[in-house]
Amino acid sequence: MKKGFIALLTLVVLSSCQEQTKIGFVDNSKLINDYQKKKDIEAKFQVEIDAFNRKVDSIGQSFQTLAAQMQEKDPQMVQKSSQDQYQALAQQYQRFQQQFQMEEQQIQKKSQSQIDTLIKDIRSFVKDYGQKNGYSFILGSNEAGSVMYGKDSQDLTKDILEALNAEKKKD
Repeated sequence: MKKGFIALLTLVVLSSCQEQTKIGFVDNSKLINDYQKKKDIEAKFQVEIDAFNRKVDSIGQSFQTLAAQMQEKDPQMVQKSSQDQYQALAQQYQRFQQQFQMEEQQIQKKSQSQIDTLIKDIRSFVKDYGQKNGYSFILGSNEAGSVMYGKDSQDLTKDILEALNAEKKKD
């Protein structure tokens, strides 16, 4: 009886000493896409992209108008001066297109840089959240299937997203 009690007591002590592993997961794409800071970045760049597109369209229409006027003056482009003017116009338009491509790449590069920084910030926030709330692991689910199933009670996406957006409002 005494040995049984000691064995039972030993089991209770050992089981109470074991640390509980607390695991949660987040939906990566939902966390990133629903984060207000990302929406703000996208909105800012959409304004920039719209302005860029208007500029490109406006200059393109100007070139089309000039080309049409040249065509009216000399329909067959038989005069050497007409051909030279049209070629000069085409070269100028090509330079503008190259400039537009460079500007577009710069916009994309700035946007991607800010999104990359945002993702790093989210990862850091999730790490801090996990440490503060006693999680051993917070896994990320994605299309590739790193978390193929998880109990809804272990899905931290909503909680972390609310905390992220609350922190963003403080900024």
